[in-house]
Amino acid sequence: MPHTLSLHSLGIGLATRNRRGDIIEVFFPVVLRAPSPVFAAALAAACAYKEGNAVLSLSTSVVPELLASAPQDILSSLQALAGAQVDLTVMFIATDAAPACIAEVYLKLHLLSHRLCKPHSLNLTGAFGLLQNLAWTNKGAIDLADLPARQLEARLQGELLEVMSVDKFPKMSNYIVPKGVRIAHTARVRLGAYLGEGTTIMHEGFVNFNAGTEGPAMVEGRISAGVMIGSGSDLGGGCSTMGTLSGGGTEVISVGRDCLIGANAGIGFPLGDRCIVEAGLYVTAGTKVLLLDKDNQVVGTRKARELAGKSDLLFRRNSVTGAVECKANKTAIALNEELHTHN
Repeated sequence: MPHTLSLHSLGIGLATRNRRGDIIEVFFPVVLRAPSPVFAAALAAACAYKEGNAVLSLSTSVVPELLASAPQDILSSLQALAGAQVDLTVMFIATDAAPACIAEVYLKLHLLSHRLCKPHSLNLTGAFGLLQNLAWTNKGAIDLADLPARQLEARLQGELLEVMSVDKFPKMSNYIVPKGVRIAHTARVRLGAYLGEGTTIMHEGFVNFNAGTEGPAMVEGRISAGVMIGSGSDLGGGCSTMGTLSGGGTEVISVGRDCLIGANAGIGFPLGDRCIVEAGLYVTAGTKVLLLDKDNQVVGTRKARELAGKSDLLFRRNSVTGAVECKANKTAIALNEELHTHN
């Protein structure tokens, strides 16, 4: 093994296995993007890593040997892992290809939630199909095939095994809590969400994986998979953004900076900066929109997708005719700085 090794990323973690010995999820307390070539080579030698994207085991007995070459910011985590009584799981990613195993998916989800990679910057093709539905319990992740026996074991010990959800994705906060965010209901933010500093997720807010916010934002609605929200934007209560998958897998939905999507409203096309969608109005990509001039006179008709990415627009529904209208937006929202400083 050479003295240096260039990698896309790596993670050192603790894997949960089912009773057949298969990995079902991985918690990575050590996550590195473009790791130090010297540390990467030392870890590779300890794991007998050869090439490509690979998941390997690492004995905790060799962890102290890695401390000399480890970056300063992971020393405390490595020292804690050195005392573990189980073998560690190491995921090496040499190239950003479509993930081939569960450990690879989990490392990429960690990279997103640690803000080391932004949504759409990682290849997650097929990730959803690799993951399996698990019972997420007060005792951790449990394979559904193992669940009845585990529930019985708990009862025989006078305990209750609480199942909080049955899903492919866990909640982010059981793995990562990024600096400077507020999450009122942690079950509504999945691992793999990217939350910029200053983001507030209220009780009805939801953030899917490979999606999130650039910076300060108020989220009281739904951020679907693949959707990114610009800094300073406000998603009103019960509003929705149509996910990339829901939109047919071709159109990437996004919201620009300083936008407002009103309560119970929604979009199915990308918004530019400083746009407003009035409460209760859902505008899909194919919605026909009447264009108004400064005197509120109709000057044309467009499908909403033709206005994708354009800034300073106000979308509203005419309360008399029911037509969807669009005109220049002369106002812009401003978030309360005190509410979005989460130290």
